[in-house]
Amino acid sequence: MITREVFRHFPLWMQLIFYVVGLATVAFFLYGFWRRYKKYRRGTDAERFNNLGGRFFKALGAMATNRTVYKRDAYAGAAHWMIFWGFVVLFIGTVIVAVDHDMVEMAFGAENRLLQGGFYQWFSLFLDVFGVLFLVGLLMMLFRRGAKPPQLDYKRPDLKDGQYDRSGYKKDDKAFLWLLLLIGVTGYLVEGLRISADGIPAFEVWSPVGHTLAQFFGEGLANTLHPYVWWFHGIMVLIFIAYIPYSKAMHMLLDYANLMFKDDMAAKRLPKVSEEKMKEGQGYRKIEDFTWKELLDFDSCTKCGRCHVACPANASGAPLSPRDLILDLRTYADASIGNGTSEWFGQTYAAGVKEGKAGKVAVAGDIIKADTLWACTTCMACVEACPVGIEHLTSIVNLRRTLVDSGTMENSLQDTLANIGDYGNSFGQSDRMRAKWTKELDFKIKDARKEPVEYLWFVGDYAAYDPAVQAMTRKVAGIFEKMGLDFGILYEAEKNAGNDVRRIGEEGLFEMLVEDNMAAFEEAEFKEIITTDPHSFNTLKNEYPEFGASYPVHHYTGLLCKLLDEGKLKFSKKLSHYKVTYHDPCYLGRYNGETEAPRKLLRALGVEFQEMRRCGANSFCCGAGGGRIWMDDSKLEKRPSVQRIEEALEIDGVNLFIVACPKDYTMYNDAVKSSGNEEKIAVKDIIELVEEAM
Repeated sequence: MITREVFRHFPLWMQLIFYVVGLATVAFFLYGFWRRYKKYRRGTDAERFNNLGGRFFKALGAMATNRTVYKRDAYAGAAHWMIFWGFVVLFIGTVIVAVDHDMVEMAFGAENRLLQGGFYQWFSLFLDVFGVLFLVGLLMMLFRRGAKPPQLDYKRPDLKDGQYDRSGYKKDDKAFLWLLLLIGVTGYLVEGLRISADGIPAFEVWSPVGHTLAQFFGEGLANTLHPYVWWFHGIMVLIFIAYIPYSKAMHMLLDYANLMFKDDMAAKRLPKVSEEKMKEGQGYRKIEDFTWKELLDFDSCTKCGRCHVACPANASGAPLSPRDLILDLRTYADASIGNGTSEWFGQTYAAGVKEGKAGKVAVAGDIIKADTLWACTTCMACVEACPVGIEHLTSIVNLRRTLVDSGTMENSLQDTLANIGDYGNSFGQSDRMRAKWTKELDFKIKDARKEPVEYLWFVGDYAAYDPAVQAMTRKVAGIFEKMGLDFGILYEAEKNAGNDVRRIGEEGLFEMLVEDNMAAFEEAEFKEIITTDPHSFNTLKNEYPEFGASYPVHHYTGLLCKLLDEGKLKFSKKLSHYKVTYHDPCYLGRYNGETEAPRKLLRALGVEFQEMRRCGANSFCCGAGGGRIWMDDSKLEKRPSVQRIEEALEIDGVNLFIVACPKDYTMYNDAVKSSGNEEKIAVKDIIELVEEAM
């Protein structure tokens, strides 16, 4: 008969022992799962249960295709795809065997089993093929770990060797990988020994791996070894099942949930602070202040290190690694409200952390140091790089809110926030000076408060007040005028948009700025908003609508492309003598997906254009975001802006570094000068090329 015996020659008592141990294992698994669920219930609400059907299928598609793992790491993506689908198929196969043996055979008799005849042959072939893929994927990952890529290096940027212990995580990594390998290898050995002990039936050729292994054993030896190897394999499987809720293996379940409940607007639109919370003090003071989704984030981390190597703060020598921040929060959550998942391998949450006077540990300041939180540029590279939907930035900003509440920040940052609060701009200048840059124009820009316009130009602080940027601002105005664009500005009524104020963690000041700007919007008459500042673009587009200010918002490169398509923007000459590269601003490219408009303009300008290694959504931050432009960066080993200029100079013959952000213009001009590359490359805003070509 074309089939196989599950408990080959096992007496009844031995089968019963297996079932008893199996049920105990499942109970242990469910207990660990329940403890995790109980931990997540301690978090605050996250409002992620809208559109459950859409969320379910979106996450299913991401998991099935492994597209988030493939992103920018094809090797890891391919290996993970083989492991994932190998595991899924083998798991489904095991379930079919259990149903066939424990239900169908018991209820309808052995003659009615599913696993017999042609179905059994195809079943065997399918499982053998995917089992091979499973093992190949595991070996690829094992080889990758042996090669020690930087993303898998657990060295911390904030502590010296000996000041921290990552041994628990390393043991967990090894246990996860080797358990799966042992299960896969012994599974094939069991199959080979069974086929050999049965005399190598002809139909077992449909189990090609087992059939091949069977050739290496005599029938007598196979009969002797089979029960021992079977039990070893079975015990390894049961250990793995018991181990799942207390280990890295739990990511197999949690990552799907985390992708399902991911907010696509995370970081782009930060969470508001309720009035009740404002009275108590904004920010997170204890682990229970985190949402259940953030607690899920911490457990979903697979320690892949993609956020670690993508982070500009980490690359510049600042004491921040998004991976370490998430892991510290995870281990502290386990230790303080948790489920004991770290107990298996003795991982501690923060060696050397001391309790405060009240016998408590502060999350912001003790578990996550203030210097670590202030090092973040809020560039969103960590969120974008994460393959499992972790929203690092919301946690960082909420912890920053706690620091702001307690006044734990640099004096320069405190002074800037005071300037914004007093004057509505980061330069600390009178609001009457905001439109001073317009005086050198040979035409008058409309005051949108006094006459209706189609486009309201939200200029922004740097474009309005920084002398080095004002020339670019006038060029933008001149080009708008030449094209006959119906536009106006708010003059002294415009305030800082608040994008970076909010990401610093000063939610109260942000909401005050929103109210002031909304009052100015209501006083003006316009249809759409344009801005040259990607930071303002992001908050006006993604955050102001939550407060009631919903308008179409354009970055000026997008508007120029629209006018180019309509034939209103025309170039009289090609700029083929320039070899340029373009830097995607974080708040334009990564935050808002606007990567094509600037490139379309460059192609229309006729320049020789070449991309840097990191571009588009994978662009490298200039280091200005999240209030970092107002903080001291003298302690950094190498500023992100300098690293970016060096990356541009890797391109042979490049002579222009093109930007589309006032802050970028400031940061990169300074980087060119400080790195001594003034004769090699020049920084220009794309508007300068547009003007030249016109």
